[in-house]
Amino acid sequence: MSHAVSFHSLFCVVSAVLLVIFHLPALLECISDNYLVWTRVHTLYGVRITPSAIKPRLPLRNHFFSVASLAAENSSSNGLFSFSASVSASDRLRGRSLTPSASDRLVRRPASCDHDDSTQEEDELLVPRPEIAEGPQPMEVAQSETTSTAENHQVEEPSSSRFTWTIENFSRLNTKKLYSDIFIVGGYQRVLIFPKGNNVDYLSMYLDVADSANLPYGWSRFAQFSLAVVNQIQSKYSIRKDTQHQFNSRESDWGFTSFMPLSEVYDPSRGFLVNDTLVVEADVAVRRVIDYWSYDSKKETGYVGLKNQGATCYMNSLLQTLYHIPYFRKAVYHMPTTENDMPSGSIPLALQSLFYKLQYSDGSVATKDLTKSFGWDTYDSFMQHDVQELNRVLCEKLEDKMKGTVVEGAIQQLFEGHHTNYIECINVDYKSSRKESFYDLQLDVKGCHDVYASFDKFVEVERLEGDNKYHAEQYGLQDAKKGVLFADFPPVLQLQLKRFEYDFMRDTMIKINDRYEFPVQLDLDRDNGKYLSPDADRRVRNLYTIHRYKFDDERVTKEDTKRAIEEQYGGEEELPQINPGFNNTPFKFTKYSNAYMLVYIRESDKDKIMCNVDEKDIAEHLRIRLKREQEEKEQKKKEKAEAHLYTIIKVARDKDLTEQIGRDIYFDLVDHDKVRSFRIQKQLPFSIFKEEVAREFGIPVPYQRFWLWAKRQNHTYRPNRPLSPQEEAQSVGQLREISNKAQNAELKLLLEVELGPDLHPSPPPEKTKEDILLFFKLYDPEKEELRYLGRLFVKGLGKPADILTKLNEMAGFSPNEEIELFEEIKFEPNVMCERIDKRLPFRSSQLEDGDIICYQKSSPLGNNEPIRYPDVPSFLEYVRNRQVVHFRLLEKPKEDDFCLELSKLDTYDDVVEKVAHQLSLNDPSKIRLTSHNCYSQQPKPQPIKYRGADHLSDMLVHFTQTSDILYYEVLDIPLPELQGLKTLKVAFHHTTKDEVAIHSIRLPKNSIVADVINDLKAKVELSHPNAELRLLEVFYHKIYKIFPPSEKIENINDQYWTLRAEEIPEEEKNLGPQDRLIHVYHFMKDPNQNQMQIQNFGEPFLLVIHEGETLAEVKVRIQKKLQIPDDEFSKWKFAFLSMGRPDYLQDSEIVSNRFQRRDVYGAWEQYLGLEHSDTAPKRAYTANQNRHTFDKPVRIYN
Repeated sequence: MSHAVSFHSLFCVVSAVLLVIFHLPALLECISDNYLVWTRVHTLYGVRITPSAIKPRLPLRNHFFSVASLAAENSSSNGLFSFSASVSASDRLRGRSLTPSASDRLVRRPASCDHDDSTQEEDELLVPRPEIAEGPQPMEVAQSETTSTAENHQVEEPSSSRFTWTIENFSRLNTKKLYSDIFIVGGYQRVLIFPKGNNVDYLSMYLDVADSANLPYGWSRFAQFSLAVVNQIQSKYSIRKDTQHQFNSRESDWGFTSFMPLSEVYDPSRGFLVNDTLVVEADVAVRRVIDYWSYDSKKETGYVGLKNQGATCYMNSLLQTLYHIPYFRKAVYHMPTTENDMPSGSIPLALQSLFYKLQYSDGSVATKDLTKSFGWDTYDSFMQHDVQELNRVLCEKLEDKMKGTVVEGAIQQLFEGHHTNYIECINVDYKSSRKESFYDLQLDVKGCHDVYASFDKFVEVERLEGDNKYHAEQYGLQDAKKGVLFADFPPVLQLQLKRFEYDFMRDTMIKINDRYEFPVQLDLDRDNGKYLSPDADRRVRNLYTIHRYKFDDERVTKEDTKRAIEEQYGGEEELPQINPGFNNTPFKFTKYSNAYMLVYIRESDKDKIMCNVDEKDIAEHLRIRLKREQEEKEQKKKEKAEAHLYTIIKVARDKDLTEQIGRDIYFDLVDHDKVRSFRIQKQLPFSIFKEEVAREFGIPVPYQRFWLWAKRQNHTYRPNRPLSPQEEAQSVGQLREISNKAQNAELKLLLEVELGPDLHPSPPPEKTKEDILLFFKLYDPEKEELRYLGRLFVKGLGKPADILTKLNEMAGFSPNEEIELFEEIKFEPNVMCERIDKRLPFRSSQLEDGDIICYQKSSPLGNNEPIRYPDVPSFLEYVRNRQVVHFRLLEKPKEDDFCLELSKLDTYDDVVEKVAHQLSLNDPSKIRLTSHNCYSQQPKPQPIKYRGADHLSDMLVHFTQTSDILYYEVLDIPLPELQGLKTLKVAFHHTTKDEVAIHSIRLPKNSIVADVINDLKAKVELSHPNAELRLLEVFYHKIYKIFPPSEKIENINDQYWTLRAEEIPEEEKNLGPQDRLIHVYHFMKDPNQNQMQIQNFGEPFLLVIHEGETLAEVKVRIQKKLQIPDDEFSKWKFAFLSMGRPDYLQDSEIVSNRFQRRDVYGAWEQYLGLEHSDTAPKRAYTANQNRHTFDKPVRIYN
């Protein structure tokens, strides 16, 4: 038996691991919390469930389904199914799967073998819900059908069907399982039942694919179906359960292990078994699987989706909501914009452009222009924000920009409602009320089962009495009623469901996945208008309805009611199981697919809100602009599709060099991305391209000479040689192959054109091996300016001295001007620019075609004027290393404070001196710098130490990326001195354990804890002059360490742990031999967990307990210590906790008997727990809070 238990444990662990691994992609996608958008009359948002993977599908074939029953000896319940009573109340999805042949192979037993309960436990295998694992979607694209291999004839598949199965002599069935006849719907199907239960005291029933062993590869059907046992006396009491499943060869059956208790089946008074006859019904609707590779949202639904920029699904859902309110869309179209506006800088134009594309585009639409108009960068687009907050900020911006236009007030007309807050005294005639407007309502989910319950809670009356009495003006403190009623609802009602709440233990927001229902029709006039204030206009009918589409970012599909509404309620579902022949202990999982934004449109305003919006509502300049953009997009798409047929030829000319050098570039000759490009078919002869050049530039073909560019070993890119006549006779594609070994589609050329004395083109001179083509740049040290002058052919044996006069002429100097010549050799990884000896031949200086010579006037002797960069090498060095740095205050990490032009070679001292000069600070050592994290777009956690970086370039590098941002602080003491100190943040607590304040203690690093305590004593108010303090380490509301006074502070970390200082109580100073010091923590149970987990919260503390002291006596001291009122303290429970398990104590119990004697200087797993609700507000700060843990609000900057 022990061996069987061990095998079962191992099997369960392996199964669970395989289950998680296999379904991980689907579960991750399910948890991602994208939104469902409901459009037309009303709009509703929830979370999508999409396929875990998109698989290619083969043509589908017809196969049989059937319903089957397994009859066997009635196996008694072994206690594993005690859940069944509660399950039957809400098990809409109790699906389990059975594949007999597969299960036989798994346990290696023949089908006729009976399995006892122990073997069933060993063979259990769980699979997740099919719509999560496989992601069936409605509105599938039909695939071609072929005949079945099993049945050699054509069968037409109905999309839905009802099958009725009458089972006679039911009580005398002697088989474990029983199959129905085969019926046809989306394949050949049948019903499978277990008349005696599938190892449970319940009737088990499944839908099964007949002939599953012969299913073709890729066969798949998504079926929504219900199974029922008919009540033959009163049909309205029939038992019916529905589910859905993606049927395939691996999971060919699905259904309910605990369909209904067998005791009810056999009870003659219930009406299910009449004359020993049982009637079973199956309603099946089958859809095929969507082929998302070829799915066309526009064609299938008439709508298109929005592309996700990274984490903008929340924004996409909001934009789809607003777009599907036609009145809002029309108002946006009528906002004034001009043809000179740019979408990236104008929110109205960007939104108009987005809505136009959603309305008229055939594919999904990008939102980058809109987010740019918000002033967002890439980092903002990857930040998850609250959709309600974005909605409010965006509407405020639009409302502001609509002022003074024809659409002023449109936002208020759509979304503004009013509620009245009132306080009414009970015993005197006094009432106070205040009317407030709202654009959306936040409704509670926790503790509410549906929208109506949330509205009931919203208008719930609160009694103000006792210590909470209301102060009426002339009557003083009075008992009163406080509440809220609605004066009017808006035409478009936006409901934000509070699916998140703050978790004090984890210091984070957690999601509430409770089941929460919302109606297709929302009637806010129910119960004689109980939500309305007395002055509300009762003539307005507040009734709302919805139509449904699912917007899954880029894809849009139609949704049926169940998937669209019921699937978004949240709550828990029982996980269906495969192989119902095995042990079927249920496994419940939380549904993370749930709605948390509902948008309704009032029926009486539907005609106004759902108005027609067409092109005449769109400004003409916008239509022209967007149509032109669409045409350009189509042209680019066409070019991309035909790219393999064309070669892109980029032609650089002297004009490009003149325009770029000294402006866009300084090194090399040209940026090829900024020159004229030609798109030429590869098979065309090169001569056709030359004719195109002649038409474009006005250079006759005979006067054109083209040079090939080459990348040199020193990473420069220079003209290498002219094309030969033989090469020019080839096709464009062949020439590209010759010039480019990288096999890309570009051919880069230099067009050489010789100009005669009249500046008209002339035939290029013949080039011999002795001729060298050189390019010349001129440097002006006074202006710090470098520019391109032209090119010359020189003889290899000639000398630079031979062309000095020509160079002076090109520069506009006098013929005898003394000039210096330098060769620009390379600039990566560092600059190399060498002086040229004018007396040596060009060949001796190793000059060749494509080399660059920079020259300047010789510096005159005795010139005392300061020149920063007196020669070409120093200027190029400056250009290569100059860096504009954006400095930001560390406390304002998103805002530039000032910019400085620095050199990457600047030392640490150079940088801080220039920053100090900019800030008019006398002591640069008080500047502390912090580098930028290029991935998080935030400051790095640790600042740069004093002289901790050699050069500016070291400060800007982050892994493989280089930033241009540095953060700075101005310290109160010099940084070298500060680095010799240790700063600790210590939270001081009073004797009542309430936190008073957080103090920064700055001491030398070789100090000890006693020094910290002495420093703190001078800053805090003690209960008496002789009070002693101690320092504790607290983490997640538990005390982990009491620091001895002699411990050095250098290794104490306050970044993750809270340091707490408190007075040592007098009773702890005089512990008796039988006294014990125990840990006392606050805790509560987590109701959101299946197994009640313990959550600690609040401030832990130490307590002395005496030998023989009862809990009742300890409670008195705890209440006094914490100063808790009697009525609240009476609700507290007390428990001994060991390893997180509470054992509740009675008042008469001796507390000391529970606790072992041990050292308290460590985290105890045994402690006295105080169980009560956490009513304390969220703390505004924590002792270990650092500058990087700020919450980022939604901001629209423009």
